[in-house]
Amino acid sequence: MNSSFFRKKSIDKIVSDQIEMEKLEGGSMVRNLGVRDLTFLGVAAIIGASIFSAIGQASANGGPAVSLLFVFTAVACMFTAFCYARFAATVPISGSAYTYAYTSLGEIVAWILGWNLLLEYAISNVAVAISWSKYFVDLVEGLGFHIPDYLTMDFLSAKRAYAEAQVAMSQGQLLESLSVNVREGYAAYSTAPLLFGWHFVANIPALLITAAITYLVYIGIRETKNMNNILVILKLLVIVIVVGVGAFYVQVDNWSPFAPNGISGVLKSVAAVCFAYIGFDSISTTAEECTNPQRDIPKAMMWALLICTVLYVLVTLVLTGIVPSASLAGIEDPLAYMFTQVGLHGVAGVVAASAVIALTSALLVYQLGQPRIWMTMSRDGLLPKAFSNIHPKYRTPSFSTIMTGVLVGIPALFANLEEVINLSSIGTLFAFVLVCGGVLILDLDPENQKKSKFKIPYINAKYWVGLCFIIGIYFYLPDAASWSNYWNAHWIGDARVDHFLLSGFFIIWLVLAYFSFTINLSLIPVLGLLVNLYLMTQMGATNWERFLYWCIAGFLIYFSYSYRKSKLHV
Repeated sequence: MNSSFFRKKSIDKIVSDQIEMEKLEGGSMVRNLGVRDLTFLGVAAIIGASIFSAIGQASANGGPAVSLLFVFTAVACMFTAFCYARFAATVPISGSAYTYAYTSLGEIVAWILGWNLLLEYAISNVAVAISWSKYFVDLVEGLGFHIPDYLTMDFLSAKRAYAEAQVAMSQGQLLESLSVNVREGYAAYSTAPLLFGWHFVANIPALLITAAITYLVYIGIRETKNMNNILVILKLLVIVIVVGVGAFYVQVDNWSPFAPNGISGVLKSVAAVCFAYIGFDSISTTAEECTNPQRDIPKAMMWALLICTVLYVLVTLVLTGIVPSASLAGIEDPLAYMFTQVGLHGVAGVVAASAVIALTSALLVYQLGQPRIWMTMSRDGLLPKAFSNIHPKYRTPSFSTIMTGVLVGIPALFANLEEVINLSSIGTLFAFVLVCGGVLILDLDPENQKKSKFKIPYINAKYWVGLCFIIGIYFYLPDAASWSNYWNAHWIGDARVDHFLLSGFFIIWLVLAYFSFTINLSLIPVLGLLVNLYLMTQMGATNWERFLYWCIAGFLIYFSYSYRKSKLHV
């Protein structure tokens, strides 16, 4: 009996199983995607809720310097993309990072990674659906149709706004003097019908768009691809318009100070910026629908990251150049708001309309990716067999697609945008860390390197990692005048969790420096692991607590079901 929690599937076994399965009638999907289609899938996922919604609050926190955070995060993603490309060229299977971990780190690590990927895709789509609903409602309002507020907002936001408004009005403030978000939440909660004693406040448009997208993904990859390509072209045209027109209204003085809230303000936006980039790994979930996955997936990942980073930086600079960053706090539609501030209401209307298109394409890609991960986990026995069923006519993972729609649509009715963005980002970074670590382990075997059609440029990490560690420690420790002050300043109160995480990061960095020196590790995956791990330390104690609860739930399912049902448990 293979009882090890760290049992692995060999690359040869995974590939041979895939070939045998595709020979069976009804076992394969349609190979229909090329480099352009894959690049558009990546762009669709990356240019989504962040550029039309989260970029506003991120700019309010960090000022124009958030543009540099986009670059820094893109570099981290580029390191990670090399690792994804390395795996995708070796293991062309739809399971994405889950499959990669199965070949390098073992089953239990693969399971918990797959479990977190499910969180990433589901929560990401909830966030996109919520953002889509906001822009859709604004668009409909502009056309003269009003949807009741209690049908367009989540319960928690409405309740919080109602409570805040009650306090403000009890202190003599007028409702009209409060922010738009507070007024809308107050109206939603106070006018909502009671259902079993609860105020019925639910985001109905978010549910409906999720259902529509789920249907499109259900009926086939060709239909999904064609629709996505059209939406992405329209999206890119609008971004070009935003940058091109907005550039004429930029006031350079608004870029000073470049980081008004310091480095802490910039890092406060880590979750939102990371959320912007999480979609690039969705490309790898379509490996079994690519005409040449080992060649095309690596190229598409690099192109998608490059295109989207340039666009994010330009949009951030234009946004903060037109509107002072402090004025963007709480603005849910910052690009439309930007043009209203300079009197271009027509352009603002175009942006609002295009945001609906752009967010639809992002929703499409996330809804496409998650069922394929479930399908792969089911094939390995870690999830019930129904999740790997392929529809006889549409050649898509039918049951997994329906379940994805349910698990996205229902939370989208009631979830809060900021909360779901934070939770999604930490799960994504965890996946990135394990993929980078998996490459380091995989490449310890020279035979594995021969099987890949994509090679990560090798730079010997022997001295670089240790040197960077010394520099990092030098800049980290002088925050305190002495060890006594250091302990008192950093290890009491709310700060202790943050500094516990950062200290753990330095310990891992030191271990990697040791192995880099002794066995000459490759620098790019080491940098990818360290940068993503550092970004995880900036997520805050609350997000870590929720992340750990989610992981604990995953382990309970693994030990109660998946471990015994695994096809390696023989």
